[in-house]
Amino acid sequence: MRPEKQRIFLALAPPAFILFICYAFQVVEWGMDADFTSWGVYPMKLKGVTGIVTHPLVHAGLKHLLANTLPFLFLSWCLFYFYRDWGWAALGFIWVASGLLTFLIGKPGWHIGASGLIYGMAFFLFFSGILRKHPPLIAVSLLVAFLYGSIVWEMFPYFAPGHVSWEGHLSGALAGTLAAALFAGKGPQRPDPFEDEEDEEESGESSGQAPGPLPGGPEEPPGDAGKTS
Repeated sequence: MRPEKQRIFLALAPPAFILFICYAFQVVEWGMDADFTSWGVYPMKLKGVTGIVTHPLVHAGLKHLLANTLPFLFLSWCLFYFYRDWGWAALGFIWVASGLLTFLIGKPGWHIGASGLIYGMAFFLFFSGILRKHPPLIAVSLLVAFLYGSIVWEMFPYFAPGHVSWEGHLSGALAGTLAAALFAGKGPQRPDPFEDEEDEEESGESSGQAPGPLPGGPEEPPGDAGKTS
């Protein structure tokens, strides 16, 4: 397998693993008539602390999970493909920070689902590319803005449906933006054009070629090359 294809498939592994857990939970709920809603975040209540970590894995039915699957898969693939060396660190930060913010600002009730992570990764990918000013990452920023720009409206209570956790969406967006700022110095960076020029100059100096005669320098008279005084 070519290295580029291998990199593409490796970037799919983490989101596929997380989605596998989400669907496994859904199957267990069906098969055992269980309800994992209490694994969500319940703001400002002790019973909701565990949900800071577990809430993205639990969904309110198959329709909810299917709605989150494709955007989660695409955005997390972008995260692990373009920021592969520390993708887990960025996702872990967004995961915990979005859950904690939801715990602090959410309305009473159980907040579940991976939509907070989706908002977090979308905002991270957008602002991370802008902050780095690196053309390939700016292209990713523009693509994310084109595909998911409309989701910003559901971060505000006026536009979000009553059953939607706008607090979870807003928390994810804030967590992703903060992660983009914190990790701005890590991973791929914009190439420095002056550094390339210095490398070219150094390679020319160390090429081993003897410098030619200076223009206008003294010349030996013809026919005297073999004479000594």
